[in-house]
Amino acid sequence: MPEERQPSRAVPPVHRRARDVAISYQIGIAVGEGTFGKVYKATDPGTGVSVALKRIRMEGEKDGFPVTAMREIKILQALRHPNVVRLYEMMVSKGSVYMVFEYMEHDLLGVLSQSLFSFTDANLKSFSKQMLEGLAYLHHRGILHRDLKGSNILVTKRGELKLADFGLARFYNKHRRLDYTNRVITLWYRPPELLLGATEYQGEVDVWSAGCIIVELFNRAAPFRGETEIDEIQSIFKLKGTPNLDDWPEVTELPWYEMLRPKQHQPDRFEETMKDTLQMPGLMDLSLKMLTYNPRKRITAAEALNHPFFRSLSPAPERPTQMENVEGDWHELETKPLRDMARQEEKKRRAAVAAAAEEAGNVSA
Repeated sequence: MPEERQPSRAVPPVHRRARDVAISYQIGIAVGEGTFGKVYKATDPGTGVSVALKRIRMEGEKDGFPVTAMREIKILQALRHPNVVRLYEMMVSKGSVYMVFEYMEHDLLGVLSQSLFSFTDANLKSFSKQMLEGLAYLHHRGILHRDLKGSNILVTKRGELKLADFGLARFYNKHRRLDYTNRVITLWYRPPELLLGATEYQGEVDVWSAGCIIVELFNRAAPFRGETEIDEIQSIFKLKGTPNLDDWPEVTELPWYEMLRPKQHQPDRFEETMKDTLQMPGLMDLSLKMLTYNPRKRITAAEALNHPFFRSLSPAPERPTQMENVEGDWHELETKPLRDMARQEEKKRRAAVAAAAEEAGNVSA
């Protein structure tokens, strides 16, 4: 059966030594919204060192500490990798519980939205490689992230990238496919098998998300941008075409395939559409392997790191150290209002075009 909500429990052992966050830190502005809590920038007044404080939502938790946060804490305590964010400790303040992380000046969505400078192809290749190194480590440790997206990928001024927000992460069985919920992964980065109702999966669901992010890095827009689950799978079909049953015969067994499959055959337009933005040597091939329809044939994160795109083809990955000389922090929270405004303007434009076409049809009739 898919995952069920488990009863809340007592605060985990890591919390027993917790100090009062209000005494230890000066809490500043909100810099992000995690899966299950808001994230603030805070400063140690004694040392001037900044940290990120993730406040765990306790509203509605009548029986104790939320099990989702316990799972996140347990996973983060088990991880030590240069491309995974570090959890320092747990703290409390006036009944609220905080997770204390190393502070990262930017997130990937924020840096892509800024206009102070542009990234080179070598910089974008570095971001892609660091993301896959973190993801390969997670899968090696038997952990699914299940919410990879730009705002959950943090970046320092020195160009170091780290995976963050493990609110939907879980340990998984690498030797056999078990039943998990398919209501995970933000819509634009959710793989087709989950959109079609699959509940048995492994690390390939994260690889699809990572493939979408790599395309987004070079294309400056996510490749599949549906507003609903039905809209999202239709967006995938429109770009990648109707799934080939010879390549992915199991798709017909998925619960929602018959209801959502294209009524007419749609051609694969991915390469034609993306040829100008994915023109670096090896990039198109890597993207196609990561965005393969059949999850069992999809490349793994470790295999992606061994792809010629990273191993031998020029340019070599190069961290964007130019960010170190630019003032300011860039996070998704600051750019969200601008993106929402742009999205609303695009909706109005589409509505105006549709209305004009309808009026022209009525006049000609």
